[in-house]
Amino acid sequence: MAYYTPPRECRGGFFMLPPRGLMKNVLTIAGSDSSGGAGIQADLKTMCALGVYGMSAITAVTVQNTQGVYDVQEIEPPIVDGQIRAVFEDIRVDAVKVGMVSSAGIIRTIRERLLALGAKNIVVDPVMVSKSGYSLLRKEAEKAIRALTEIADVITPNIPEAELLAGFSIKTEEDMRRAAGIIAQGGAKNVLIKGGHRMGDEAGDLFLAGGKYVFLKAERIDTKNTHGTGCTLSAAIASRLALGDTVEAAVRAAKDYITQAIIDSYDVGKGTGPVGHLAALYRRAGMEIV
Repeated sequence: MAYYTPPRECRGGFFMLPPRGLMKNVLTIAGSDSSGGAGIQADLKTMCALGVYGMSAITAVTVQNTQGVYDVQEIEPPIVDGQIRAVFEDIRVDAVKVGMVSSAGIIRTIRERLLALGAKNIVVDPVMVSKSGYSLLRKEAEKAIRALTEIADVITPNIPEAELLAGFSIKTEEDMRRAAGIIAQGGAKNVLIKGGHRMGDEAGDLFLAGGKYVFLKAERIDTKNTHGTGCTLSAAIASRLALGDTVEAAVRAAKDYITQAIIDSYDVGKGTGPVGHLAALYRRAGMEIV
C-alpha cells in the first residue's frame, strides 16, 4: 500500500501552474447552487482558478444557502440533453465533470449522450445527499448512477456514497481499499474515495488506478467552511485532465488545490461557508478573506 503526501504548490493562495499553451475547455453537468458555493458555481470558479474555460449544462435548480437545501427543481431530460449537444456541436470539449443528477431519466440521458458524442476525460462525482442531509438522488436512480460510473474515467464518491455503491459500511482504510475495488469492478477506470467523513486528524483519500492503491494524506483543517468541497475536487480533476495531466497527476494536483481552498475558505452566511476557489484573485483585488 503506497502513501502520498501532496507537495506544497501553493504560494499565498495562488495555485501555481506551468504554461500550457492552448486554452482547454471543460463542461460541467450539474445542479445550480443559489448560494454560489457548490454545484456549477463551484465548478466554474474552480475551472477559472485552474486556467481552463468552463461551460455548463444544468441538471437542477436548488433552493439553498449556507444553512441547507430546501427544495430542488429538476430540469427535464430533453433540456439537459439539448444543453450538452449545443456545447459539443459548437465547442471542443476536453473534459467533462458530472455532478448532481437526481433522477434515472436525467442520468440515462447524460450517459447516452456522452457515449454518442465520444466524450473524453469524464469525471463523475456521484452526489447523493447534501451536507445538511437533503437527499439529492432519488431512490429509483441508484441503479442508474451505477451505470453512469461505467463510462467514467474517474469517480469521486465520499464515504457515504462509496458505502452505497459498494454495499457495506466503511470504517477503516482497509474498508476504503475494498470498496474502491468493488466500485472499480462496476466499470469505472479509476476510483477516488474521499475520506473527509472519517473521524481523526487526517483527511485521507484512497485512490485506485490500474490495480495500484494510493492513500493521499493531508492534515485535517480546522474550519466549518467546507461547502462545495466534493464539487470543487472533481472539477479540479477534470480541469487537470483537460490540461494534459495523467489521471494520477490530476488527482494529486486536485487534492493539493482543494486543501489550499479549504485553508482559504470564506466565512460567508450563517452556516457552512464555501471554500476559497478564487482567493488569490480576491487578494490581488485588495479584498480581505474572512
